[in-house]
Amino acid sequence: MEFGRNAHRENPQSGGAKINCPAASKRYSFRSRLPQMNVQELIDTARTLVAGNKGLLAMDESNPTCNKRFAPLGIPQTEESRRAYRELIVTTPGLGEWISGVILYDETIRQQKKDGTSFVKAITNAGIIPGIKVDTGAKDMAGHLGEKITEGLDGLRDRLAEYSQMGARFAKWRAVIAVGDGIPSRGCIEANAQALARYAALCQEAGLVPVVEPEVLMDGEHSLDLCYEVTEEVLRTVFNQLYTQRVTLEGLILKPNMVLPGLTCPKQAAADEVADATVQCLLRAVPAAVPGIAFLSGGQSGELASARLNAMNVRFKSRLPWALAFSFARAIQQPALEIWLGEEANVLAAQQALWHRAKCNWAARRGEYNAAMEGTGATYVP
Repeated sequence: MEFGRNAHRENPQSGGAKINCPAASKRYSFRSRLPQMNVQELIDTARTLVAGNKGLLAMDESNPTCNKRFAPLGIPQTEESRRAYRELIVTTPGLGEWISGVILYDETIRQQKKDGTSFVKAITNAGIIPGIKVDTGAKDMAGHLGEKITEGLDGLRDRLAEYSQMGARFAKWRAVIAVGDGIPSRGCIEANAQALARYAALCQEAGLVPVVEPEVLMDGEHSLDLCYEVTEEVLRTVFNQLYTQRVTLEGLILKPNMVLPGLTCPKQAAADEVADATVQCLLRAVPAAVPGIAFLSGGQSGELASARLNAMNVRFKSRLPWALAFSFARAIQQPALEIWLGEEANVLAAQQALWHRAKCNWAARRGEYNAAMEGTGATYVP
């Protein structure tokens, strides 16, 4: 597959459709056929998720992933430990000042605080919108060595209806695109883009805002330029499929990677270089109808993720058609996890660390984040 900024690509809004019938304009439509009231609710929720310089907190780690993060810290890998850690997060005082929505996992959305209050109610009471991860994970893609396809479409309509009844108002689906020798292939990109689009259409049918997450992975030694080219190609393909599946762009949130060199690339990029490459790439591939772009952290440290988001908003915020927000997991959670260590006595200090990282990213959306905010013991009043 050819990657290059000058390669010919179709307009993502074209849908790639060729209809020869003279009366086609009367008989065919590529617009969503959802009731207008439902469409407006989706649009309102999507806008709320990126309003007020807030962002999303991803706490949707699967049980195996959560256990994997507990293990090096000596935290028991049990359901009760996971529940206690998640209670620490959702009960952090003042979290709603910086966070608009939280993404939960199937186990998490069914859990409760010690006093019997559901996590969904605790989140809602904090002025935060509950969301849910609905894919079932990335699996090896048949015939495509080294590439993954995300599964979970079977039975998704029924699961979305259940999650909606439980209080979820948005959902998330993650596709992963690896960069390496001869990859990504066209087949991998198209298969994942179609799955993302089918998921998004089902979400909107169920009244849930889809968070569309096509992640070009940081693993590898690829350059910033190659990440740019792959990311642009992936995003163009995703939006072409979203259009084909009649997804209302105004009622979704895009959750992409930042344009970054691979983790083992000898030449790493400064925050301003990342900001310039990322925004230029998004301007070439993301329609203006999308209300917000909430970046994933993808393995970046909390400080780096905040600094790079800040650089984008300092340099471009007033000139962009969509909000640049965040949807971070480890980049917000990790300091709190390392403080907590499974001990009740450490809960308050861990919540302070979580609150601080969330506030740093709120500041980055405003273009006001700087290194002086780190390690300064920011005021925290639980």
